[in-house]
Amino acid sequence: MANPLVITADSTVDLSPELRERFDIHIMPLMITLGEDHFYDDGVSFTPLDMYRRYHLDGTLPKTSAPGVNEFSDFFRRFTENGFEVVHLDISAELSNSFNAARLAAEDLEGVFVVDSRMLSTGIGLLAIEAAECRDRGMEAADIAGHLESLTDKVSTSFVLDTLEFMWKGGRCSGITALGANLLRLKPALEMKDGKLGVYKKYRGSIEHVYEQYIRERLQGKKVRPGHIFITESGEIDPAVIEKLEALIKELSGCHEVHHTTAGCTVATHCGPKTLGVLFIEE
Repeated sequence: MANPLVITADSTVDLSPELRERFDIHIMPLMITLGEDHFYDDGVSFTPLDMYRRYHLDGTLPKTSAPGVNEFSDFFRRFTENGFEVVHLDISAELSNSFNAARLAAEDLEGVFVVDSRMLSTGIGLLAIEAAECRDRGMEAADIAGHLESLTDKVSTSFVLDTLEFMWKGGRCSGITALGANLLRLKPALEMKDGKLGVYKKYRGSIEHVYEQYIRERLQGKKVRPGHIFITESGEIDPAVIEKLEALIKELSGCHEVHHTTAGCTVATHCGPKTLGVLFIEE
């Protein structure tokens, strides 16, 4: 008989507390650093709204860091010492050291399977939910890990940004690029490809109009797996706008349930407020 199994992920999975509870997914938080000696757990003791308040107050943006090997080892042992196997999902190894630290920790533990999602945010969340559903169907840990690895190139992860200010402040683009984009009212759209996040298009106009255009283009001609689709945002978007976009996604995708989640600090630190993405798995 197979050992009982838990699904875990780092905090960049960006699942709401309700979804984590519903699918029984356990979270390893990344670390948020403000200044020299202020440390917080991403999504636990520090949220994007906390970050925006601090930024508007004095211009300070936090830095994010991955847990170390020892932290991952302690996290996994909470489960393995109680007889559980673990399937763990991490943010793309191209974006963070989190996967490598988790992999090294797993080498010294039996029954821990670490998967490089090649994604971030609810792109990881889609795989975590898939893992939970496989677990509930009775699949074994090693088979689930292999199945998830085969799905990574079918996950569509993208976002559209309202401003490049936060990427400029975080050193991800030049001040001239950010100024030019803002003056021209350009809204860059980013997507994950080969484990990396890059610009694939630039929209122009009001962000509310851009959201709709972006969603229509991302879903046009796509055969979306009907089980789960996400609308993920980084905060400060009018709830009425979100409600309208959710209805549009249901209409275009055929999915009856659209999960609405708020991105954690790891995404929001670089993308800033009013960033929005539609994320799904293609058939």
